[in-house]
Amino acid sequence: MGTVFTLDVRDLDPAAAAVDEVVAGWQWVDDTFSTYRPDSQITRLANGSLLLDECAPEVRHVLDLCQQAATASGGYFTDHPGGRLDPSGMVKGWSVEVASNLLLRAGSEHHCITAGGDVQCVGVPGPGDAWRIGIVDPSDRHRLLAVASPSAQHARLAVATSGTAERGPHIIDPVAGTFASELASITVVGTDLTLVDWAATAAFAMGHNSRPWLDGLDGVDAYAVTPDGEYWCTDGFEALAQILTDPLGR
Repeated sequence: MGTVFTLDVRDLDPAAAAVDEVVAGWQWVDDTFSTYRPDSQITRLANGSLLLDECAPEVRHVLDLCQQAATASGGYFTDHPGGRLDPSGMVKGWSVEVASNLLLRAGSEHHCITAGGDVQCVGVPGPGDAWRIGIVDPSDRHRLLAVASPSAQHARLAVATSGTAERGPHIIDPVAGTFASELASITVVGTDLTLVDWAATAAFAMGHNSRPWLDGLDGVDAYAVTPDGEYWCTDGFEALAQILTDPLGR
């Protein structure tokens, strides 16, 4: 999927079968959903050499999630950026949440998975401790602007960021048909990475109009940074994160 996945499991043996199953699952996802592999099901579906009914059930499920996200976002999320089938904006978060649920079924109550900056945490890293996820300044990757942690009511935390810091302008506003540019980054937090990942993509495409939309979307809050260094956050964000008045640097 063109990024680095990291698996931190605190209560299973590294050699546990569930860990191997997670890694194998991600390889299958890459083989199946890649838009770069000519033999992937997504590539073949896009070029018409494979019918949707012939695809794996997971492909049909992800495309259904994409349609739900497109409806919920008023078209700001799309699985056809640039006019060609590409559900990548849904796949990464969904695959991490699937992996986390697999670990839960295997008995792991304390783990953290990161995928290209998106994070799903469960439980705690150690007794009396909590997972702490830094939100990076998009203009300086060595500075933290805020730190998110699970709330007292939830043992899960999901964090996803969309922006231009890593790859430059690359997120298309499908409504306007141009690259989104009103924000430098937006970080969405909640409990499930499938939701917060696609919501971050849609919110970045919306720009400043995403604030009231996010306030009305159940289960998420967000922190946005503008290209000139200003920021805003949704009403419930500070219940899940500490905004640093003196950003941490090197």
